[in-house]
Amino acid sequence: MLSDTKISEAILTTYTDRFKQMLSSDAVIVGGGPSGLIAAYYLGKAGVKTTLLDRRLSVGGGMWGGGMMMNQIVVQKSVLPILEEMGIACKAYDAEHYTVSSVACISGLIFRAAQSGATIMNLVTMEDAVVREGRLEGLVINWSTVEMAHLMVDPLMMDARVVLDATGHDAALVTKLVERMGPVLNTPSGGLEGEKPMWADHGEKQVVANTREVYPGLYVSGMAANATFGGQRMGPVFGGMLLSGKKAAEAMLRRLAQ
Repeated sequence: MLSDTKISEAILTTYTDRFKQMLSSDAVIVGGGPSGLIAAYYLGKAGVKTTLLDRRLSVGGGMWGGGMMMNQIVVQKSVLPILEEMGIACKAYDAEHYTVSSVACISGLIFRAAQSGATIMNLVTMEDAVVREGRLEGLVINWSTVEMAHLMVDPLMMDARVVLDATGHDAALVTKLVERMGPVLNTPSGGLEGEKPMWADHGEKQVVANTREVYPGLYVSGMAANATFGGQRMGPVFGGMLLSGKKAAEAMLRRLAQ
């Protein structure tokens, strides 16, 4: 017979154990959109102790809504090997443009990231950075409900060897770092260059080119990369996001191997 108390006890015990384990991670990803999920998948697959934090209840970023609430997205031919690896079906629209169900795509990415061994923590927000001797070495975290309700509740801290800002247009972690420390980034100005207007073809190429380490220990991917380095936005085409997440994971793996 089910016990109400045992149900609560099981949740508390297993969640607390998982929370304690993630307080010291090799790689932490802030933001559970497509680039963050892809990075989590490849890091987890490589055996790296990986934690993904997302402030929302539902992980997945903006892909759920497709284009203007029509739940289809577009990817380009170059990203088909990643979709095939994820087990996500797509359909050719013409020689270069392929359509994918946004719901099938993002739910597939979430499942594969979790299956890879990465720990996904929703409803947890990044509140601040932990910087020691000129290197990002962790995060200050809190419940996202504390943030939304503007409650005066002290946070907790977690350590990380490398961190990825995959928070989308806001580039939330990079923004926080610049607010705290000034122009310390390896961008032309040392600060955020700012996201430029829509230009899908340029934005898709730039989001991959801009995926890199922006401060010792801190990497950027997806729209956070374009917001940091001044790339264009690109709308409901997501191939560059997936390629960006994979490139970020590969760069972080190289750093962890050193």
